[in-house]
This record gives sequence, C-alpha cells and structure tokens, in this order.
Amino acid sequence: MNQILPGTLHDATADQLKKVAYKRIATEEAFCPPEMMDIYRGLLDDNSFTDPGFNTMFGFYLNSPSLRSQQIRDYLTDLGDLRLSHMDARGIDMQVIALTSPGVQVMPKEQATSFAAYANDMLSDACKKHPTRFAGLAAVAPHDANNAAKELDRGINKLGLKGAIIHSHTFGEYLDDPKFWPLLEAAEALDTPIYLHPQVPSAKMIEPFLDAGLDGAIYGFGVETGLHLLRLITTGMFDRFPKLQVVVGHLGEALPFWMYRLDYMHRAGVVAKRYERMKPLKGKVSDYLRNNVYVTTSGFAWEPAIKLCQDVLGVERVLYAMDYPYQHDVAEVIATDDLDLSDDVKKMLFQTNAEKVFKL
Repeated sequence: MNQILPGTLHDATADQLKKVAYKRIATEEAFCPPEMMDIYRGLLDDNSFTDPGFNTMFGFYLNSPSLRSQQIRDYLTDLGDLRLSHMDARGIDMQVIALTSPGVQVMPKEQATSFAAYANDMLSDACKKHPTRFAGLAAVAPHDANNAAKELDRGINKLGLKGAIIHSHTFGEYLDDPKFWPLLEAAEALDTPIYLHPQVPSAKMIEPFLDAGLDGAIYGFGVETGLHLLRLITTGMFDRFPKLQVVVGHLGEALPFWMYRLDYMHRAGVVAKRYERMKPLKGKVSDYLRNNVYVTTSGFAWEPAIKLCQDVLGVERVLYAMDYPYQHDVAEVIATDDLDLSDDVKKMLFQTNAEKVFKL
C-alpha cells in the first residue's frame, strides 16, 4: 500500500531521505469521511444539481477504476495506520489535515452546517489519538456565516483544531461579500488562520477551462483561488479585518509572481475610477500579501519558485506542504530538503513557521 502514486517526476526511494535537524510538518493535507463521498454520489445522481465542475471532477474520481482514483479514495478516508505509514515512508513528522475540496460548500446550507460539525468531531478525535502526528483545520459552511462563526469557535476552543478551511467560492460567491463577514470577523477575533484552498472554478467561469482539460489542479484551481485572494485584498477586507491571516497553497496561486504589476495596475485603476469597488486601500496590494498572507509549497518542490516567494514575501511567510494524497512523492521531499537555504531558514520552512501560524 506504500507505493507512490503514478505520475511521479523522479526516481527516488524512502531510504534516500536524510536525517534532518527539523520536523517536516506538511500543512495542506486532505481527508474525506466516507459519508461525504456518499453525499457527493447523491449530488451526482440529483438531476437538479447542475454544477459542471463538480459533476465532471467527482463523476470521474468517485467512479473511475484507475489506480490513481482508487488510491485517492482509499487514502482520503483513512485517519489511522495507512496515513501514518505513508507519512513515515516520506519522512513527514506531522500533517495539518483538512476536509478535502470542495468540502461542505457544495451541500445545501442545513446539510453543510451539520456535516461540517460531524467532520470536525471526526478529525478532532483522530488528532487526539495521534497528537504528535496530526493537527486539524475546522470545516465550516460559509453559506450560513453566523453558524460558521460559531462552529469555528467550537472547533478552536472545544475541539482543539488549529484554523479554518475554506474551499474558495461557495456557489460562485466570494468571502468579500458582506454576507460572509461574520466568519472573517470570527477568525480575526479567534486569532486563527483561514486556509483558502482551491476548488473547481464556478459555473460562471469554468467553460473555457473545462473544454481544454484545465479546470483542475493543472491550472483552474490556481486561477480561481488566486482570484478569490485578490478580491479579498482589493475590496478592502484586510483593511476591515487587519489582523486576519489567510494561508494559500501552491505558493500563493501565482500572486507573489505578479506583485509588481498588481501594485502598478491597482494604483492605476484607483486613479482611473473605472470600477465602483476599486477604492483606495491603506496599503499596496503587495503590503497585504506580505502582512496578511502565508503561502505553502504544496505541489511546488521547485527551488526557483520557493526562493522567489521567500524573497518577496519574507522567509517567515512560506511554509512546507505536501498535498496528500493528491501529490505525495518522496522525491519532492528530498528535493525540498536539498534546497540551497541556510539551516535556520530550512527549519523555518519545514517546522517553525507552521508551529507559529497554526499554534502547534
């Protein structure tokens, strides 16, 4: 069961892992209660549910007999020995685990609210059983923001979870909408981060991605989630909630690479007064990326990109992640161990940044 998923980029084995002077904490790792897969199957059978991205992606992954699909289904549902064996084989000391995308955000409001609590109880139990190996993020239902705020409080203060997981848009709506502000307010008040995780683009934007097979992790995920984060910045959410911290995977969904142009064109847009919602901010776009955003390396065991993010955001703003079980290649752990970084910075990347952000 420990074989590496197909499609790996390198030839490497666990015996090539080095003994290192830091813990490897992976901060974007997924799980899925079996009951959630059953709910998803029900949505696929419901002719009134017409989300093209969900239907295409989960219609494949829940039913495909391919080895990758079978393994992902098996690995997602395990919060015990199988997951631990994979962590051991890849040198991972701890996972920060969250409900897989799209989580509860495709469910009707009442079902989403109740299932988020169920999933949080399950994850909390696993974390208590393996306290040195697992930490968890709380699932919430943004489409009921007041209850989501209460569930986040319960997750942090009663269940011992370490933040919130939000799978980007909720039926095509974004967290800058005032209806979601009680959730942002709660996260700020609790001093707990929101992990803004991808899901497939909404029905409004998916067609040109889907037509070319680009709707998922190859590109569509990053475009959609980067858009969401940028909306939070340019609509003034971090001026309204200045202490709010957001964690974004895949090295910030490319926004760190755009910082110069984002600053320039945002300033130009404000001066032009073309858009009603593009108002002056207290800082530049890049200021919010440096002060309110952490990025993780999930899916990016690539030295030039990691070092650029460290250079433009600060070494304290970049955390290691693996993206289990979708991408968990031991060669990528080895490549990240081998980054041309000082020992102190490498320890920040793998361990101490995560300990600080998630209060581990």
